[in-house]
Amino acid sequence: MTIEQTDVLIVGGGPSGLAAALELKKQGIAHVTVVDRESEAGGMPRLCHHTGFGIWDFHRVYSGPQYARRYVQQAAAAGVEIRPSTTITSWNSADNLTYTSPQGVGAISAQAVLLATGCRERPRAAQLVPGKRPQGVFTTGSLQRFVDERRLPVGNRAVIVGAEIVSLSAFMTLKGAGLDVAALITDLPQHQFYFPYQPMKWALLDIMNRTPIRTLSRISRILGDKRVEGIEITRLDTGQVETLACDAVIFTGNWIPEHEVARRGDLLIDKGTRGPQIDAQFRSSQRGVFAAGNLLRGVETAATSAMEGRYAARHIRQFLERGNWPARSLPIEVEAPLSWVFPNRISASEQPPTRLSFRVEQLLQNASIQIRQGSKVLHAQTFRRLAPNQSFHITANWLAELDFNDEAPKIALAAGHQK
Repeated sequence: MTIEQTDVLIVGGGPSGLAAALELKKQGIAHVTVVDRESEAGGMPRLCHHTGFGIWDFHRVYSGPQYARRYVQQAAAAGVEIRPSTTITSWNSADNLTYTSPQGVGAISAQAVLLATGCRERPRAAQLVPGKRPQGVFTTGSLQRFVDERRLPVGNRAVIVGAEIVSLSAFMTLKGAGLDVAALITDLPQHQFYFPYQPMKWALLDIMNRTPIRTLSRISRILGDKRVEGIEITRLDTGQVETLACDAVIFTGNWIPEHEVARRGDLLIDKGTRGPQIDAQFRSSQRGVFAAGNLLRGVETAATSAMEGRYAARHIRQFLERGNWPARSLPIEVEAPLSWVFPNRISASEQPPTRLSFRVEQLLQNASIQIRQGSKVLHAQTFRRLAPNQSFHITANWLAELDFNDEAPKIALAAGHQK
């Protein structure tokens, strides 16, 4: 089998991968190849037909498909080779990756690889919701494929499981398809609509004024045989059970990185994010392999993923020029109720990040966060409020005190914090 050659191979044709490809071309990299398993490049935004994309990276407001097309068109015009319907099947280094495509099986070698495979929502089965398997159960992604891509009916009255930003996306898709939204359900004590895009405010106002948000509740059973007929809701504080009539259930959020390609390459996977461990330069545990975007920790906005792709591209160019790769590094660990920290690996003798991002599993008030290495407290920072599904930032000046010959640093709540 002939092995094709490219300078940089990017696995994933969403905002992160395409933005990285554009930046690499601007940086003078001659051959940049993007492969994507979908039939079209563009990532999740091409399925989101509502508005709200492009504000931060293009300084214009686009619908999801418009936003995706702009990235694809710009990348193609810059000379990026984009290969849709192409799946990486095996690899053990940047030097040799095998793939399948409509043209058959092939192999490709690159000087550097960027993994930008994104994330997906956990479906009903992965969330262990009892009941039969009637028609009418969706994730946000499958809902948008049915409504906007295939123009198929999904029902008349829906319930959204989740109350965060992506739930707004599902809400707008349902409203655009003419469905009534009976309720939004969250097991948290309040919704997490912390930062709606300006064009999405009408949807938020509609939810607040007309659509019930059932907090401290979980869906405990789906009712119906051939078609969804309703759901059973259990209150977490009282144990009270009630039923709600509907013919569609949309599971939103609850993200997991699309890490299959990363695992095939034996990259170290972070326990919290479930994506590849990466340092501040987006370098993974394997030389020449970088990772960026929502593969790293589940969902952030499309613009955040695109900007990360750009940053990763600049570090890829430096690697191609200098061959620099860290000889020593330490993972950063977190303790519950913290979910994850990003970046989650610190490399020695490199420019450290100025801050780290983290998320929590539950609502916390006046929470003091401590960073420890062994018995030594390296840093402490207090937050008035921490909420799930929102990223918060902790300063990184403590990294200067890190001992790379000691154990991994841990980030946790200090004793005596208030919830």
